[in-house]
Amino acid sequence: MKCPFCGADNDKVIDSRASEDGAATRRRRQCNDCKHRYTTYERVERTTVRVVKKDGTRVPFDRLRLKQGLEKACWKRPVSDADIEALIVEVENYIEANCETEVESQFLGEIVMEQLRELDQVAYVRFASVYRQFKDARDFVDELRPMLADTNQGIR
Repeated sequence: MKCPFCGADNDKVIDSRASEDGAATRRRRQCNDCKHRYTTYERVERTTVRVVKKDGTRVPFDRLRLKQGLEKACWKRPVSDADIEALIVEVENYIEANCETEVESQFLGEIVMEQLRELDQVAYVRFASVYRQFKDARDFVDELRPMLADTNQGIR
């Protein structure tokens, strides 16, 4: 493993433990040259699932892109990095178990929103506003109405 600080390929593992509910191994490493410490994660390599976008193009599922979108939606919300990581793992597991080699982007977005709605409703609405391309305040109200009906608060 090359050190992200000095680029040397001379390190040692100083701690290893399971993470993400056993879906990954977290390794704490120390560079033997510059003595900086850094963390790496080891995950099982999954089959490449392709996402079929609205325009018909196919792109590989990008875990980092999903994480960035979730981080934006959860910005300044009481949602930890571990919560976001767990949501991503949940989505990946669902896709791997239920989709062959391709998944429609619309279906993927709905899976993410379903998980996010359970985690944080404000983050859910933020994600939905970008994903569903809200045009005005009415789109927000239409999205909130069922959620508020669930909590018996309703919008008039």
